[in-house]
Amino acid sequence: MSKPSVPPVPHYTAEEKRHRIFAIMAASSGNLVEWFDFYVFAFCAIYFAGAFFPKDDPTVQLLNTAGVFAVGFLMRPIGGWLFGRLADRYGRKSSLLISVSMMCAGSLMIACLPTYHSIGVWAPILLLAARLLQGLSVGGEYGTTATYMSEVALRGQRGFFSSFQYVTLIGGQLLAVLVIVVMEAVLSEQEIRAWGWRVPFVIGAIAAVVALLLRRTLTETQTEDKRANKDAGTLTALFRDHRAAFFTVLGYTAGGSLIFYTFTTYMQKFLVNTVHLPIKTASFIMTGALFLYMCMQPVFGMLSDRIGRRANMLWFGALGALFTVPILTALQYVTNPVVAFVLIVLALAIVSFYTSISGIVKAEMFPAEVRALGVGLAYALGNAIFGGSAEYVALGLKSIGHETAFFWYVTVMMVLAFLVSLRLPKKASYLQDDH
Repeated sequence: MSKPSVPPVPHYTAEEKRHRIFAIMAASSGNLVEWFDFYVFAFCAIYFAGAFFPKDDPTVQLLNTAGVFAVGFLMRPIGGWLFGRLADRYGRKSSLLISVSMMCAGSLMIACLPTYHSIGVWAPILLLAARLLQGLSVGGEYGTTATYMSEVALRGQRGFFSSFQYVTLIGGQLLAVLVIVVMEAVLSEQEIRAWGWRVPFVIGAIAAVVALLLRRTLTETQTEDKRANKDAGTLTALFRDHRAAFFTVLGYTAGGSLIFYTFTTYMQKFLVNTVHLPIKTASFIMTGALFLYMCMQPVFGMLSDRIGRRANMLWFGALGALFTVPILTALQYVTNPVVAFVLIVLALAIVSFYTSISGIVKAEMFPAEVRALGVGLAYALGNAIFGGSAEYVALGLKSIGHETAFFWYVTVMMVLAFLVSLRLPKKASYLQDDH
């Protein structure tokens, strides 16, 4: 699979540097809002579930189950395909604007929804529709944002600037937690269940409008010639000419998504159910660990600019394969919260070799006319199949007394990530300043 050679690093004027840095901020602000809105739903669900899914209605309960399945495993790949095609055929900016608008609509819809008591079964149906809208939006956000940020970033510093995609992804989760914590401090549980749960969705909708206004200032990075290409954004072109690149990206995304969800969303449950730490202690540990993890992203992104994306990915696969079982095994027997915190931060440092450059290492594998589609679809499939199922696999193995088998499952996927990363080009890149 031949690749064009990397052109020399260009000289940027001070004005162009400011323009590009602002574009990175505008694009990543929308990414933060998207993930804030997505995570708020999970954190608020405990308060509004009873208002939409009464236990005495089995039909509604089934609808709830079907909605969770659809959002988690169906909408992301569809969003990755749809918004990838939009970005490649009609421009990155258009895709970014539509994505954040859909998330805004979904959040505002949830904030204003009548309850089951008011409109009956239509309440959970409309909630499901809003959640599907959000799932479609966040499924398409990753690929387009990763593509845009990698294309607009300053050459020679692309790893550093592209790392802010995960800074804002993690930041959205942390802000969602912070809003809930503040709300719980100023409102009673009864007030939150009655109306307070709507507040975070209103905040998310307003923030999405701000992000929309910022994204309207973006300069398009996809040229008219690329958009007019008959192969732009088509699955035919992707699998005909770039099949190897697609499955390479899918391979290391599978391992990357699995270990990411293992040490972020699943880890809090692991600390409570396996380590037997108090829930509040586990929450404090994970909040602190996620904050440090967020701060690590630019550092590891900068490292990739010096040692190369391939080296970053090989270190990720190798260290993940070597240390996943020892870290998770050690955590099983931890009694000191500080030790648990250190072990989790160590694991997240290993994961940072991947997440800091997750977007750009994918974008560099595809030419402009199928870049957003290749990145978005490969990510969405790997994330849905392996990342989205991480918690269920872990808890399922634990329920039958084979929890340590999950540790080895993650390790095997890290070995796969290492082997697949060997296919990455050492110096060559499709990514050009062609806009």
